[in-house]
Formats: sequence, structure tokens, C-alpha cells
Amino acid sequence: MSKRILIVEDHQILREITREYLTDEGYEVLEASDGHQAMALFQEHEVHLVILDIMLPELDGWSVCRRIRKVSNAPILMLTARSDEEDTLLGFELGADDYVIKPCSPPILLARAKRLLENRKTPGQGDRLSGGGITIELLSRTVLAGGEHCSLTHTEFEILAYLMKNKGIILTREQLITKIWGYDFDGDDRTLSSHIRNLRSKLGEHAKHIVTVVRSGYKFEEQP
Repeated sequence: MSKRILIVEDHQILREITREYLTDEGYEVLEASDGHQAMALFQEHEVHLVILDIMLPELDGWSVCRRIRKVSNAPILMLTARSDEEDTLLGFELGADDYVIKPCSPPILLARAKRLLENRKTPGQGDRLSGGGITIELLSRTVLAGGEHCSLTHTEFEILAYLMKNKGIILTREQLITKIWGYDFDGDDRTLSSHIRNLRSKLGEHAKHIVTVVRSGYKFEEQP
């Protein structure tokens, strides 16, 4: 089954250009020109990725992101016309996985979308990671911390899984950024810091197992 992508963009020409690039790559595309239409489509269809503009009529991108995160951990790629750091951090706090600053070239947007979808491919049945009271079921992409369900975004899940797959090994910021966002990432390490902060907040007392190594990066320690 082809992956289904929801484009939420009120600028018709940009939406059509993006749709053409995605359909040429074999993706099924849904289109919404405002936030309310986006939520209706999201609730009606199984969506594997949302490309979401911030500035939308009636219901803005922040609100759409917040509502989607209440019911789904589908990857969200935010589009913003501003490079304002506060806008970017707010998007991550609400659950966005990545962002692209407009105007952007369609091939770059396509590459970022592909990266999020490829990271989401599920491994073989029964694959599991555990340590420090945290259990990750890779097939269902569920996380338990102290036996309690922990709802993570796509990117938070990928960061935690990568750290746990490399227990005790220091992973540099560059390694993490490349693994999660790819070589073409045009942000900075504040993006990673924001996701790590959100991840720790959700893990509660189990966050102590994600250890910051000064001037190096991060590692997962079962007994820090």
C-alpha cells in the first residue's frame, strides 16, 4: 500500500506543486486548504505523514498540530515562512518532528518527507528494546516507562530507540542529527536539544537514563 500524505497549505499553487512531486514518487496525497478541512481529512483517512503550514485560515497550524498529537504520533513536517527560533521551538513543543522554511525547493521538501517516512518503517515482528525500566516495542512503536504507556512523537521515538540500541555508547550530536534528519538537515543542534528536552519530560523519572556528556553528546545508561 502506498503511503498517504496530507498536505495542509492555503496557497493553491504551492499545494499543487507539492502534490505533483509527491504523486510522481508514488505517494497518495490528500489536500486541505485550512485547518478545519485538514482535521476532517485526518480523522477520515489513515495518514502516514502531515505536511503542515503554520499560517492557515480559521484554524492555524499550531492548533492543527496540537489536535493531531492528541490522537496520533504520525510524523508532522511543519512549513513556516519565518526562521524565528521561538516559532520553531513552539512547533517542537507541540509535537512537530521537523520543519522547513518557505520558500523551499520541492526536491528538498520531498527529501525531508521521505526521511520521515523511511525512519518510520517497521522492523520484524517481536523486535523489542528494554533497559532502565523503559521498553520499546519496535513493531507497534509503543513505549512503556515503568510499565506506563508513554506517548512520544515520531522524532522522540526515533531518538530514544537510537540511544537504546547503542546503550553505553556516546553518540555525538552530529551522529544523532544525521541519523534522525539526514545529511541535508539545515537546522542547528538546538532542534535536537528541544526534542531531547521534550523526551525527558515525557519519560519522567526514567529520563535519568538519557545522560548528557558535556562537549560530546548523549548516551543511554541503564544505571547512570
